[in-house]
Amino acid sequence: MSWNTLTVVALLGQYASAQNMLRFGCSQLTIERADPLVSPGMNPAPHTHQIIGGNSFNLTMEPAVYDPPSLSTCTTCTYAEDFSNYWTASLYFRSPENGTFQRVPQFANFGLQQDGGMTVYYMPYSAKNGKMTAFKPGFRMIAGDPTNKQDVYKPSICHRCLGNGEGFAPCDAKDTSELPTKYCPGGIRATIIFPSCWDGVNLDSPDHKSHVAYSNGGGLGTPNCPSTHPVSIPQVMYEVMWDTGKYSNTAWYGSGKQPFVYSFGDSYVPPPPFPPYSLPIQRFD
Repeated sequence: MSWNTLTVVALLGQYASAQNMLRFGCSQLTIERADPLVSPGMNPAPHTHQIIGGNSFNLTMEPAVYDPPSLSTCTTCTYAEDFSNYWTASLYFRSPENGTFQRVPQFANFGLQQDGGMTVYYMPYSAKNGKMTAFKPGFRMIAGDPTNKQDVYKPSICHRCLGNGEGFAPCDAKDTSELPTKYCPGGIRATIIFPSCWDGVNLDSPDHKSHVAYSNGGGLGTPNCPSTHPVSIPQVMYEVMWDTGKYSNTAWYGSGKQPFVYSFGDSYVPPPPFPPYSLPIQRFD
C-alpha cells in the first residue's frame, strides 16, 4: 500500500523547529501514474497518485541530481518557499452495480483555501529538551508499505467519518484504520503521520523508511526516539479530505462493506488506456 511519499527541503523544517506547529494547505498539482521514489522513471507507475507542491515534479527525482528548490518556479502550497513534493494514493468509488470506477475528488480542509490537494503539518512533537534537527536538502521518506498488503494499517494511518461533530484530533478513538463502513455525509478525512526520528546519517534508504522511525511505534511522536534513530526531526502529517458525501446509497454500506478503494494496484483499477487513468495533467504554473 503506497500511502504517500515525500521529498522535503530544509526551510520548513527549520521553521517548524522554532514553532509549536506549522499547518498549511496545498492545492492539486497533478494526478498521474507516477512515483519517482518507489518506482523512479517508470511510466506508467503501478498506480495513480495525487501530487502537490513544486512544479518541477518529475518521474525521476534523484537526490543531488534533481533539485526541486532550484528547478521549481512555483508551488501549489500556501508557503511560496516550499518547493517540496508530497503525494498520496488516489481514492476511487467502485460501483457495486456495474464495477466501474470514479475518482473521488478532494475538498479544502477546515479554515484553508485550496483546490483539492491536502493539508500538510510540520509538528515538533518528538523534540527532546527542545532540540530538533531540520530536514536536510534531498531528504526523502515514505509512510506505509507499497509491497506488503497486510502491514498497512498502523496507528499513524487512519480515517474519520465526517458529518456528526467528530472533532479534530488525529487518529484517536473516533477514527478507524480501514475506510469507514458507514455513509459519511461530510466526507472522509484520511490522516497520514510520518516518523519523527532519524538515524542522523542517511537522507534516504533502499526501502525509503529504514533511516527513520516512529518514537512510539506509530502515531504522534514523543520525546523518546529509539537509540537506532536518535535524532528528532519535525513530524510531518497529511490530512486528505475525500468528498464522499454524494455516494449516499445506503445499500452500499454496512456489514463490513463500503464502495471505496485506494489506487494501490491494478487488481483494483484497470490499467491505461482505460479510465480512470486517462486523466489530464492538472498543473499550476
